[in-house]
Amino acid sequence: MTRKLPILAILLVLVLAGAAPSLAAGRVVHVYDWSDYIAPDVIADFTKETGIRVIYDTFDSNETLGTSLLAGNGGYDVVGPSGAFLHREIESGLFSKLDQSRLPYAAGLSPEVMSRLAVHDPGNRHAVDYTWFTTGLAFNVAKAQERLGNTPPDSWDILFKPQLLKKFADCGVYVLDKPDELFPIALNYLHLDPNSKRIGDLHRAALLLARMQPYVKKFDATDYISALANGDICLAVARTGGAMQARDRARASDNGVDIAYVIPHEGTLMEFDTLAVPANAPHPAEAYAFIDFLLQPKIAARNTNATGFANAVPASQPYLTPEIRNDKAIYPDAATMQRLFAVTPYSASVQRYVTREWARVKRGK
Repeated sequence: MTRKLPILAILLVLVLAGAAPSLAAGRVVHVYDWSDYIAPDVIADFTKETGIRVIYDTFDSNETLGTSLLAGNGGYDVVGPSGAFLHREIESGLFSKLDQSRLPYAAGLSPEVMSRLAVHDPGNRHAVDYTWFTTGLAFNVAKAQERLGNTPPDSWDILFKPQLLKKFADCGVYVLDKPDELFPIALNYLHLDPNSKRIGDLHRAALLLARMQPYVKKFDATDYISALANGDICLAVARTGGAMQARDRARASDNGVDIAYVIPHEGTLMEFDTLAVPANAPHPAEAYAFIDFLLQPKIAARNTNATGFANAVPASQPYLTPEIRNDKAIYPDAATMQRLFAVTPYSASVQRYVTREWARVKRGK
């Protein structure tokens, strides 16, 4: 997951938090989460309110997080695994079962979001949702209108029909280098089960994905944000928050680039980033305090306003900026929600197959 808030601002509040004179003796919470995923002043406010010092380390992939947890390194109290990785890590005994009585604000989490997260964490026993998002199409509004007229690019046809995608090749197309996201999207487009693990289905998805390769400038998981914002590309397979950050950067630079994001009408992947407590957390009381603080409506809203990723706290809605609150790409309407799907991880053998096929897609073979 890519988040692009100013990291220096986060480091500054951590320094200030560490210097706060009101800290309770020795109380600390060690957090391991994605970078740039929290409003810069939230950590300082948590320390001010609780007296608990925050050590905030970051990772850049779920694989890095999983390796660290399996090795028993770090002494982390709160971690931020993505939903699709929860099941495997829960089976490995890496997370504690949550004591809901110690998370009073968890009662305010959206039942719909939590029921979908239960695909990865049955019964919602081990994690709470921190953010959720979709994978869709981000585009330069002016460039899209030049190529499509008044037809909105709100279909995966743009990606999977060469006669449409080639119209964008001259102005630049980036695609997420994330086969675990692209394969389910392709399966769904083919009217197959997006959660299918059948090799035959995955082969059909690979053939569909291969159609786009001649027109893709780059397969990438992070650079699409700055490339869109700077006007270097005109179309990207993107995540909600990344697209919103690209839009905001373009506006801040006043460069005349207008970025929009759509959830294609065929449906797409709904994904989650969660908060969990490792089984060997040295400071569980502080972990619960930190998680519950983030679930407060005003705090959840501040983080969503800063990152562009939806939260699962309905009571946060009044505190969101009107633009975010009313943006159907961030908070879809009921009909669109019905077209979103979550998927479970591949087995090791299926993952190897998908990885090989994705490598062929990127090579154009």
